[in-house]
Amino acid sequence: MNWWQRLKKNPLARFGAILLIIFYAVVIAADFVAPYDPYASQPNGSLLPPTKIHWFSESGQFIGPHVYPTIQGDTNLETGDRELIVDKSKPSPVRLFVEGAEYRLFQLSLPLPPQWDEVTIIPGIPLNWHLFGTTNQTKINILGTDDQGRDQFSRLVHGGRISLFIGIVGVALTFPLGMIVGGISGYFGGWVDTITMRLAEVLMIFPSIYLLVTLGAVLPPGLSSTERFVLIVLITSFISWAGLARVIRGQVLSIKEREFVQAAQAMGGKPLYIMIRHILPQTATYIIISATLAVPSFIGAEAVLSLIGLGIQQPDPSWGNMLSLATNASILVLQPWLIWPPALVIILTVLAFNLLGDGLRDALDPRSLQK
Repeated sequence: MNWWQRLKKNPLARFGAILLIIFYAVVIAADFVAPYDPYASQPNGSLLPPTKIHWFSESGQFIGPHVYPTIQGDTNLETGDRELIVDKSKPSPVRLFVEGAEYRLFQLSLPLPPQWDEVTIIPGIPLNWHLFGTTNQTKINILGTDDQGRDQFSRLVHGGRISLFIGIVGVALTFPLGMIVGGISGYFGGWVDTITMRLAEVLMIFPSIYLLVTLGAVLPPGLSSTERFVLIVLITSFISWAGLARVIRGQVLSIKEREFVQAAQAMGGKPLYIMIRHILPQTATYIIISATLAVPSFIGAEAVLSLIGLGIQQPDPSWGNMLSLATNASILVLQPWLIWPPALVIILTVLAFNLLGDGLRDALDPRSLQK
């Protein structure tokens, strides 16, 4: 039984993998899944609770899923309760695959040096179809609206692009660096090993969250969200490679004494070739497992920085800055729908990565494979 079959037989790992596939598919196709532009405000629609979907008319007749036009009313200054004005004379049917704002599906834009301006890599497919919505101008806000009258569900889906891919990009930068530094340190030893490991230990001394806050606080003002995304990834990658490098160094010290490495050395193989071709591939199992378990730390770092106002800034959405409203006690009590969706998806994402990482560790464990 190979590792893939063992992984498929692990129900928790399978659940984590399926959940991640769903999340990534949704955020990649966010323009189609979201019913509205995440930056567009609704007139008289700030802080609306989740729209209630009705199935029966006021007379009790079944007419299918529909919503009623809802706008904000006056606020009771003593209790904080807000009146909602619902026009039940104008039911609006809820349908799948409705026309709406135009967008480009699968468009890919990346910040490229030297100016780090966004450059369109893939132009995308021009469309105006959305997964669900209403057949007229009535809005359906399944997760309510924020204080600017913007649809929370649309912002949650679009914000997932930053929160989910910051982990993938961070791992793509951190792990090659950690593997190379750890491999060089363990293979060559001597003064090279001493210098690199002392540097790694210095980085490991600082608590990562405090270093993130310190570095985030000195970022120049006026940065765009794209520039902040790049800087957050670089900062988290810079402080995350040290632990991986130490582990890889320990494995390389053991692997370089094996017969196949000594045979390659006797045949005149160059050190860099031996390290890349023969030694580092032996650490692949650990790398795969660690990469899966490391992604949540990058997601958490972005969430913490955005939570304290040093990450992605409004009006650009991310799960972290959507969750930053949790610092307001009145919102926790009066508008809880602004808090629990981003908190829930962050928890589920971290849980899914951990379940998948644990499943990979069990499936790729040599002792388990021998059994």
